[in-house]
Order: sequence, then C-alpha cells, then structure tokens
Amino acid sequence: MKRLLILLLVISPLSSVKADDMIIKRDIPYVHPKNDRQILDVYSPAAGAEHPVVIWLHGGAWRFGDKRSVQSKPQAFVDHDYVFVAINYRFVPQVNMGDIAADVAKAVRWSYDHIAEYGGTRDSLFIAGHSAGAHLAALIATDQQYLKAEGLSLTNLKGCIPVDTAMYDAERQIRERGPSRSRIYRDAFGDRAETQQEYSPRSYVAKGKGIPPFLILHVASRADSTAQTRAFANSLEKAEVDVRVVAGEGKTHGTINRELGLPNDAPTRAVFEFLDGLTEQ
Repeated sequence: MKRLLILLLVISPLSSVKADDMIIKRDIPYVHPKNDRQILDVYSPAAGAEHPVVIWLHGGAWRFGDKRSVQSKPQAFVDHDYVFVAINYRFVPQVNMGDIAADVAKAVRWSYDHIAEYGGTRDSLFIAGHSAGAHLAALIATDQQYLKAEGLSLTNLKGCIPVDTAMYDAERQIRERGPSRSRIYRDAFGDRAETQQEYSPRSYVAKGKGIPPFLILHVASRADSTAQTRAFANSLEKAEVDVRVVAGEGKTHGTINRELGLPNDAPTRAVFEFLDGLTEQ
C-alpha cells in the first residue's frame, strides 16, 4: 500500500515537484470544467514572493503543440527570479482563432487571480511565445477585446515578447505567399481578407490604448518574419509604443525557440535585459 501511495503522489497532476530550487505545479485548469487543452503549468522559485511572471505560449501552427515543450526556459527564468507559466490552448479546426485568443486571455486572468499563491505578482505579468504562440501573444497585447472580456485591460500586461512569427499581418502574409503556399494559414485564419485582418495584431496598433512595451525576436535570415517584424515594429513606433527588435543571427525558426534560455544565447540576453529593465522601473 505504501508503494501505491508514493506512486499516486508522483503522478498526480496537481502535485508539486521541487528540482534545482524550482517548484513545479502541473496541469492546473484555468477554466471549469477542466479541459486538457485549457490547463497550465507553473514553475516557481523555491523561495521568495512577488516575483514577476512570464506567461509562455507554445507554437505549432495553431493546431498542435504542448505546454511541456519548453526546453530549458523554465529553469532559466526561475534562476532569474521569475515565475514561468506555460499554457495549453485549444486548436483549429475544433475552435476558431478568436476562441484560441480567448483561451489565452482566460489564462492571463487565472494568473492575475492566483499567481500570488505560487510566489508571483500580478503587477508584473509578461506574455511571450514562439511562432503561433508569438502571434497569439501579440494579438492579446494589442486587441483589447480579449482581456476586456475577462475584466482586464492591456495595461495589466507589463510587456510582450513574440518570438519569430510572420503573422502580425495575416492578410498580407497569405496574399504574398499565394494560394498554394498559404493553405496552412488560410485553414487557421480563413479565406476572407476581413477575417484575416480581424486576427492580425497590426490591425489594432494605435496610440493611447495602453499597449505594453514589446521585444520582438526574429530569425535574421527568415525573409517573411523579418519583413513582418519590421512593419509591425514601425507601426508600434508610430503609435508611441516602446519596441525593441532583435534579429537572431545564425538561428532557424526552431533553434531560436529551443535555445532560448541557454547560457551565452544572444536572444536570451536580450530577453532578460528587456524584462529586468521593466521590472526595475
């Protein structure tokens, strides 16, 4: 019986695990009833309170991926005294892009309400993600409707860090790639230009909205993400939003994500300079 109890404690999805001065709490539902695509993991420093919080959105073309695909990120952020929250969200075609963005907003709301229980502070919530997750992070940080539906606003986000997406302007990306090459995008954003624009972060950039500061990372050699990043950053600058752009030299779409959090990684250094600069204000 003792061996059975030990096993149950190890595999319980809500059990806490401590490793390398990090406390891990897995599979926490951010909506009820519980849905496996609407759960999150929290990685916290083992000591202290009121740590700033980074909410991470995985990539996967809005149709696959998982919150546990975080490589060395949790340990890196915890080592820098941040709480790291990795979320799952629902996928197309089971739901549409607006539903996915709503999931992200609900996870932000959960963090706002509960993160103090895990050593974090709701006064320093950052949102970040890679690829499809980068698009969603940027959408949540520019289109206020999703956070507003949860009783929050854009000003509840301290900053946004999208990592290598070419979908700041979905309509432009789909149009320029042509019908045969853009099928994966049209499956997610629809065939109508109006719908594509509806889910494009660039559509919502304007002065005086409370859009948080942005650090935009992209692969230096990837033409479409570079062009989209520059256009989006220019829009943010014109709207008087603080924005910094860092090109990942020698990176690919995969390695800029996998290597984020590793020692001596240039994009990682840029991330912590950005975060620390805002949390010290």
